Amino acid sequence: MHHLQGRKIILLLAFTLLALSQAWSQRPKGNFNYLDFQNKPYYFGITLGYNQSSFRVYNSDDFILNDSIRVLNAVNGPGLNLGIITNLKIGEYFDFRFIPSFSFAERNLQYTSTQEDRMDEIRTIESVFLEMPFILRYKSAPFNDIRIYALTGFKYTFDVASNSRTRQAESLVKISPTDYALEFGVGIQMFFPYFIFSPEIKISQGISNSLIYDDDLLQSRVIDQILSRTFTLSFHFEG
Repeated sequence: MHHLQGRKIILLLAFTLLALSQAWSQRPKGNFNYLDFQNKPYYFGITLGYNQSSFRVYNSDDFILNDSIRVLNAVNGPGLNLGIITNLKIGEYFDFRFIPSFSFAERNLQYTSTQEDRMDEIRTIESVFLEMPFILRYKSAPFNDIRIYALTGFKYTFDVASNSRTRQAESLVKISPTDYALEFGVGIQMFFPYFIFSPEIKISQGISNSLIYDDDLLQSRVIDQILSRTFTLSFHFEG
């Protein structure tokens, strides 16, 4: 059901992008709207997005020695992002961006037993992240009110749902509520008369071990470290 919901969200976002593209194709050529925004030293906006989150799992020595778990896989889960954009211009081609956001994410660990008659066991970790990314963006020269850009940055996240999850199930693999990640992405700025619309894709790679080791839990002992991974499709509205 989560994957079906994710597909519906992607289709809705795709139709929105198609409608905006059709409206864009009917506008006059030239940098008319861009000129209205170029003199602003800063501006604000909102961002909406769809994410696919997962883990990169590194097995421990106990994984080889155990006789209960044969395979351990990380499985993607769908999620949503909602945030506020603060953009500060640094010259003509660079921006510094701070985008505090809430991210609703789902990540799964799939354990396959050594016993052929047993079903795979899935540990689902649902999180509500408060994200604080600091982004440096490089933009191309404008052409017909369009600019292409690339970005890189650093992100701190805190899972505000971690305490509730721990109380609900002691058998879950414990994940640290805090995480740090590097971010990379590309996007397109489209300048409309009253706002800037920017579809963007971004990859976040965690750089800190998210696993809280639990010696009493086999599902935890077979893991050496866990790194977070997130792919995000975002739609920014700024002005």
